[in-house]
Amino acid sequence: MTSLLRSSFRLPLASSSRFFSTSIRRLAQEPAPVDPQAAKNTKVSANYSSPQIRKPRRGPYADSPLPVFPLLAIFFTGSFLFYQLSKSRAGQGKSHYPLFPTGVADGEATVIFVLGGPGAGKGTQCSNIVRDYKFKHLSAGDLLREEQDRQGSDFGDLIKEYIRDGKIVPMEVTIQLLENAMQATIKNDGINKFLIDGFPRKMDQAIQFEKSVCKSNFTLFFECTEKVMEERLLNRGKTSGRADDNEESIRKRFRTFVETSMPVVEYFDKDGRVVKIQAVQTPDEVYEHVKLGFTERGIKLV
Repeated sequence: MTSLLRSSFRLPLASSSRFFSTSIRRLAQEPAPVDPQAAKNTKVSANYSSPQIRKPRRGPYADSPLPVFPLLAIFFTGSFLFYQLSKSRAGQGKSHYPLFPTGVADGEATVIFVLGGPGAGKGTQCSNIVRDYKFKHLSAGDLLREEQDRQGSDFGDLIKEYIRDGKIVPMEVTIQLLENAMQATIKNDGINKFLIDGFPRKMDQAIQFEKSVCKSNFTLFFECTEKVMEERLLNRGKTSGRADDNEESIRKRFRTFVETSMPVVEYFDKDGRVVKIQAVQTPDEVYEHVKLGFTERGIKLV
């Protein structure tokens, strides 16, 4: 009986002993579960055998996964470089402003554009205005013709071709010639009031001139029928010697004016900067209307 009891107790004890022995070996081989909160402050090696304690980060960005100081360094470095770049370009910003502010004081300029179809009488009326109001008359067409005949000009052949075909010369050439003439007049004659005749002929010319040179006070626009203008031009061509005072060129110039220059007049008219003059009458009658328009715009006789 005693031997039977001993054998019955020995089996469960042996089984339990093997169970606990196996469990202990497994626990020794497997890593213990990691507490997520403790993981933030503990750096564990690859084999989990020798944990290395890392001091917790402090400050308002302690929980941020991104390194703060490198980002701040990049930010301040970029700001400093941007400041230096802006400072180095400070002298180049003048091209974004007109060369001359609008006005009559020293360093300023008064600009009146004079537009109308070819043969509308712009040149005749400009001569009257120069005499009575002491403006400087700058004809875009005359400046271009002078440039095409100038010895050594880089643009002579190009200008000649455009004028012969009744086309508009590239605006960069015309605007530069006008700017040069204005600066020379102010320097040599002390005159800062300009009548710019036959310009701008296109919208891009108008916008670029007012952006880079000077904003116009208003545009003096001479309205005239094509029939009257053609008669005037053909009569002028008998003595002027101009290559474009022939019937074929005149027709091309009419089309060019209607297609490209009339939108300029309409653009300034919407801005309230157009004085319209009926130019079919005699030169003296037309000039009376010009003087009335000048008076309404505050331009006085000198």
